[in-house]
Amino acid sequence: MSEGAAARRPAHGPPLLGIGQVLARLQPEFPELTPSKLRFLEEQGLVSPARTAAGYRKFSPSDVERLTVVLSMQRDHYLPLKVIRAHLEEVDAGWTRALPGAVDAAGFRATAARFSRDDLIREAGATAALLDEAIAASLIRPAEVYGPDARDLLAALAVLRGSGIEPRHLRGLRSAAERQAVLVEQAIAPERRPDPAGRARSAERARELGDRLAAVHAAVLRQALDGPSR
Repeated sequence: MSEGAAARRPAHGPPLLGIGQVLARLQPEFPELTPSKLRFLEEQGLVSPARTAAGYRKFSPSDVERLTVVLSMQRDHYLPLKVIRAHLEEVDAGWTRALPGAVDAAGFRATAARFSRDDLIREAGATAALLDEAIAASLIRPAEVYGPDARDLLAALAVLRGSGIEPRHLRGLRSAAERQAVLVEQAIAPERRPDPAGRARSAERARELGDRLAAVHAAVLRQALDGPSR
């Protein structure tokens, strides 16, 4: 058997997949995934597919699962690739640290779930009226299916309502976030490239800057809550 044939079908285990087959499996959940982004993730050390003698990439089931985790961590937790890579390296080394930003690694896939409107309300411990108010205040975008961020946001709003803080009081948050998004777009504009790999790099850079702005916001809020320095 030639080296290329061996790459296509290992002696033990399921056959390896080409880029087109990987896209067919993952694009229904991650429509932004392209061949260029797959290559970019490989360049960043997130996945290491096998190669045939002719140089074609071949992905194992574990590669596909790893890609699913990487893409879910990007989409649902807005983590930069360098943080995801460091986390996966620790997992590969046998560490069981919590996922950066929020959840336990063992429970990560559960956090990547998608929710219908009714499921979202139930999971967040909220009411339909509160969700409608959050949408009216532009805090949550209306959708057919919601992700973990919407669930966490709605759950936080349910807790805040118990202290008299309503979605309408927080309308300014959406405007502030949109202004910050403009700042990020302006910051990355000089380094934007029109090719798919360049767009992937710009999206990654935007996430990193967004994380920094979120950290600044949290720190400023803590300072305001602490009151004037003495």
